[in-house]
Amino acid sequence: MSLETARFAMQNISFARHLADRLGYGPRPGDLDHVMHMGPDHWIEQQLHPASIPVPKDLAAGLAQFATLSMTPEDAFLRYGPPALRGTSPDERKVIQQEARIIPTEAMAARTLRAVYSPRQLEETLTDFWFNHFNVFVGKGLDRIWIGAYERDAIRPYVLGRFRDLLGATAKHPAMLFYLDNWQNTAPGAAGARGNFKGLNENYARELMELHTLGVDGGYTQDDVITLAKILTGWGFGGDGSRAGQKGRRPRGRGGDFVFADNRHDFSDKNFLGQKITGAGEAEGEQALDLLARHPATAQRISYKLAQYFLADEPPPAAVAAGAATFTKTDGDITAVLRTLFARGEFRDPATFGVRFKTPLRYVVSSVRATGATVRNVRPIYGMMMQLGQPLYGCQTPDGYKCTESAWLNPDAMTRRVTYAVALAAGRLPLSQIPETNGPPQRTGKPVPGNEPPTDVSALVATLGGISGTTKAVVAGAAPELRAALVLGSPDFMRC
Repeated sequence: MSLETARFAMQNISFARHLADRLGYGPRPGDLDHVMHMGPDHWIEQQLHPASIPVPKDLAAGLAQFATLSMTPEDAFLRYGPPALRGTSPDERKVIQQEARIIPTEAMAARTLRAVYSPRQLEETLTDFWFNHFNVFVGKGLDRIWIGAYERDAIRPYVLGRFRDLLGATAKHPAMLFYLDNWQNTAPGAAGARGNFKGLNENYARELMELHTLGVDGGYTQDDVITLAKILTGWGFGGDGSRAGQKGRRPRGRGGDFVFADNRHDFSDKNFLGQKITGAGEAEGEQALDLLARHPATAQRISYKLAQYFLADEPPPAAVAAGAATFTKTDGDITAVLRTLFARGEFRDPATFGVRFKTPLRYVVSSVRATGATVRNVRPIYGMMMQLGQPLYGCQTPDGYKCTESAWLNPDAMTRRVTYAVALAAGRLPLSQIPETNGPPQRTGKPVPGNEPPTDVSALVATLGGISGTTKAVVAGAAPELRAALVLGSPDFMRC
């Protein structure tokens, strides 16, 4: 092989690794060969159309064991929510609440298995991205029973679709309505203003503009926040204790369904972001979502956040502008925006490869993928994410987890990552042992020892397409049983 041919091959491997790291959670054994065989641009285009990629039978079978993944919000509400608890004794309520933990447990396990095994890697990283963008917290009341349905129904179907559809799906999902309190949002003096529904609640209206669409500098005012809250009065879910209709009938649908309670709505005409909104009930909210989704500030903000997630902590302004222009031109087509960003020179410049610091989720999942470990027990994976401060569905604030280096790089986190790398490489994590439950580990109690085969360093390096000269020198001088751990704990593996 000539020097020129070898250099060309190395460049191709480097770009394939870049794609696997940025669009997904890093390579599994054989992934880089697959990318190079398909051709990078063909591979990118396939990732932008995940339905064209078959789901492995083993993964499908693993997901099929989680019965609650198909549970509707209505069914979860009736089985584990207030209707199930009403009239029960304290002991009976405790049993029901303990049983309800299976929903976030199975949602977490399914998300983890998909991240590790799904060949639809871009779909998985975008699920992470959009869930953080439209964050809800599993620890807030009823959201514990709706978290799986929220990801399944309001996030996953739209991660590569149109932003307006994603915005609408999250706005009407009971998990979001409950998390940001819009289910209580009521016009003062309305016929339905009683009990929990006594007046305006601006929480969702504010976050809808500040976080989900325009951004804090997007040009809206406090008056716009109040007006949007008025527009969204009466948006709630069945079984929330309110009534819908001027005749006092209960909202249509069972508990957990989105409902519009017109006896709690402000039907006055309004002016929102300089546009007249005629009092028309539920349609006002749809009109407001249309305005927000198509606003230039939204195009800029969404392009910036996507560029930050896939390109750099401080994304190049030209790339952000290009993504925003595509967003506007295509009416918020997320696939088109990503295709624009992935075609940019800033994304393909070798100088940008391996410079982004991995979040805990990316680090933990990428290390498991790189070793080719068999995962039947997700608890060690989830436990490490919890130790590193990024448990799935565990961000309490509506802005979600950050994806930048400043949020995650600190001495304690680095020590924990290296300790985890040593345990994983040595086979001391019981990943292949089927547990009694695939749920989150308890914070107390003795860990279950693993009995997995140690990671072969040569196979690991081949999976990664090589390692840096500095890491190679350190690994070569170490004891054989520590070499794979040194690769997984190296500064270059901490980055993508």
